[in-house]
Amino acid sequence: MKQFPDSPHAPAETRAWPPISVVMPVLNEERHLREAVDQVLAQSYPGEIEVVLAVGPSQDRTQEVAEAIAAADPRVTVVPNPTGRTPNALNAAIAASRNGIIARVDGHAMLPSDYLRVAVETLVETGADNVGGVMAAEGVTPFEQAVACAMTSKIGVGAAAFHVGGTAGPADTVYLGVFRRSALDRVGGYDEHFQRAQDWEMNHRIRQSGGLVWFQPRMRVTYRPRPNVRALARQYFHYGRWRRVVARTHEGTINLRYLAPPAAVLAMLLALAASPFLPLALVVPGGYALAIVAGSALTGSGLPAAAKLRLPIVYASMHCSWGWGFLTSPRKLARPPR
Repeated sequence: MKQFPDSPHAPAETRAWPPISVVMPVLNEERHLREAVDQVLAQSYPGEIEVVLAVGPSQDRTQEVAEAIAAADPRVTVVPNPTGRTPNALNAAIAASRNGIIARVDGHAMLPSDYLRVAVETLVETGADNVGGVMAAEGVTPFEQAVACAMTSKIGVGAAAFHVGGTAGPADTVYLGVFRRSALDRVGGYDEHFQRAQDWEMNHRIRQSGGLVWFQPRMRVTYRPRPNVRALARQYFHYGRWRRVVARTHEGTINLRYLAPPAAVLAMLLALAASPFLPLALVVPGGYALAIVAGSALTGSGLPAAAKLRLPIVYASMHCSWGWGFLTSPRKLARPPR
């Protein structure tokens, strides 16, 4: 049965818009959950929408807020996620959902009003199995503004389109994602072994199975960065650690962009170790520091002064934490054979 029989160019009022299930992994989201759900239900989408909240064991009133939202609106369902882990939550929510289109949305995401409409139009136009857009980082405090700048620059995160933007087209992975349910069924959903990088890993399996992952820059989702150095460093450490687990699981999925941070960290550590015997070795960490300062001046020109001063620290935290996480990723995290 064809899921999308209508032309994307048919008038919206005559097009048969498929119902969508929005799945949300939720943990410690008391502050943002109600607003996030309201934004989903207020989408300018002509078809039906249901929301499934998979709630983990939170340390705040997230469970009560979720249950209150569901009690007030029959379109919202709450399911438990005892592990508190994101891939488990997503699989639980998908299992409880009913529709042929599955949209993953985070509990603090801020969607543009046409997000779901654009997603379905793109699925129809491209025949893709998953479409997604830009992780548009926006900060409030000076530190968050610096992180947002770094997360949308090639110096901070490389050339990934879902971070820095670009033209629509095939992609390795995208932010969040709106999927055909048939694709999720085909690859078995999210792999619950991956505490991080589960999106990249599943999109890889979709592509390996012959499916298409499509980047749509019109799907721009506001993202709030981590609020301090410690939280940012922890985030990128785990990104690096689990990206290496993905690389061990799927051979050939690593490239120079991913190897640059661990190579830089290793080079600086070796240089510092050699510096008591070879002072010239300090050129390596010194050169990195100068490059970060220069890169910050180049990319932070539009930032307030307080944010601009924090930008070199942000870049260094992201690079070094990601690289150290990659270098120290233990083999015991390897995924058991399927």
